[in-house]
Amino acid sequence: MSTFSWLVCVLLLPSVASLYFHMWETDVKCFVEEVPDETMISGKYKVEVYDDKAEQFVNKDGIGMHVDIKDPEAKVILSKYYTNEGQFVFTTHTPGEHHICLSPNSTRWFSGGSRLRVHLNIDVGEHANDYKQIQAKEKLSELQLRVRQLLEQVDQITKEQNYQRSREERFRFTSESTNTRVLWWAVAQTSILLLVGAWQMRHLKGFFEAKKLV
Repeated sequence: MSTFSWLVCVLLLPSVASLYFHMWETDVKCFVEEVPDETMISGKYKVEVYDDKAEQFVNKDGIGMHVDIKDPEAKVILSKYYTNEGQFVFTTHTPGEHHICLSPNSTRWFSGGSRLRVHLNIDVGEHANDYKQIQAKEKLSELQLRVRQLLEQVDQITKEQNYQRSREERFRFTSESTNTRVLWWAVAQTSILLLVGAWQMRHLKGFFEAKKLV
């Protein structure tokens, strides 16, 4: 495969996480997104409640969701209550792992409450943009819109590469620092063993001389 074809395949790969999961009203579910700085992340969710009579999950008002997002330094980026269906958007300012936690706004503290099913879709980077809205607002043609998408994808790939490069540099620095500490620890151990050996030899020599064995 040529380099150009490989690049096109990479650009077309989606950076999207779409899933659904079950939880109780008193649960907290957290997800981790490891992304570079200056990256937009968008999340859409929908909460459904299990109806015992219908024996299926249904939409129900009154069950909202609290979204709490923290950056790698544990600083709160977003903390907000939403309804049973909503969207949250934020931009990262620090590279690393960002924790996205969801918890129902239930008043039940001790019992599990109702069983919930949460549909969650997380878009990262240029996939978080609403290109239809951008096209309508800026009056772009299909070709202009596609070129803009490709440029933003290339920009996101560059950010990812820079982030991975910085991670490699930190890992190399940590490895070199660890190797240096291990080396000096080995030198210290060897020095201590030599000093102890020399002291024992001197002590034994003095002992034998005192006993007139030598």
